[in-house]
This record gives sequence, C-alpha cells and structure tokens, in this order.
Amino acid sequence: MPIVAALLVVASAGIVLALGLIHLLYTLRGRNLEPRDANLLRSMMQAHPVITRGTTMWRAWVGFNATHSLGLILFALVYGYLALAAPRLLMVPGFLGIVGLVALLAYAVVAHRYFFTRPFHAVLLATALYIAGLIGMML
Repeated sequence: MPIVAALLVVASAGIVLALGLIHLLYTLRGRNLEPRDANLLRSMMQAHPVITRGTTMWRAWVGFNATHSLGLILFALVYGYLALAAPRLLMVPGFLGIVGLVALLAYAVVAHRYFFTRPFHAVLLATALYIAGLIGMML
C-alpha cells in the first residue's frame, strides 16, 4: 500500500487535530467563544435549561464546546494512527474507512450550516485529503 495514501489520511487527521486543539483552547481560555453582548453572557450564566437546574446555559455552552473539541481530537488521533499503523482497516469498503468519511462529511455539513468560512474550508480540505487517501489505498 502506498505510503502517500496513508500520509494523505494523516494530513487530513492533522487538520482535524489542529481544529480540535484550537477550539479547545478557545473554549477554555480567552474570550473568543463568548458572546459580544455582555448582557447575553450574564443571562447565559444565570439561566438554566429546562432539563435541569444543575447547570446554567453558560456551563452547558462551555461543556458542549469542550466535548466537540475532544471529539475532533479523538477522531484525528484514531484515524491518524490507523493510517500509519493499520491502513488496511481504512480501506473502502472497510467499515472504519466509511465511518471516517461519514464523520468528516457530517462535520462539513455542520460547519457549513453553523460555523464561519475558515472552519468549513478546513473541514472540506480534510475531507478531500481523506478521500484521496482512501482512493490511494484502494489502488
């Protein structure tokens, strides 16, 4: 199996890893993910979701962002590792290869619908590299 194909998947995973790490940093440090409206931030820190009074909308917001970051990081580490250590597990129509592709496509849809341009373009690039890597593994 060509090493170039595996490296394409590793490059894809590297982009996803960078997105996850940057997002986690923005979630836990700084003010990048805070609303610009100070009143909204205060409201989020005081309001509880309907499901429980055990958290606030702000704490849930931080938690959702943190777990989103961790999901990106996990995806990147697992698929980057598989591409180098066990690339045959990713070969289409291999289950893990398809799962990775579906995950990247889902991230692309979410990024297009809810995020801004740079993350969307980064996910598209990661998806294209991943697809190229899978195609290379089939050859």
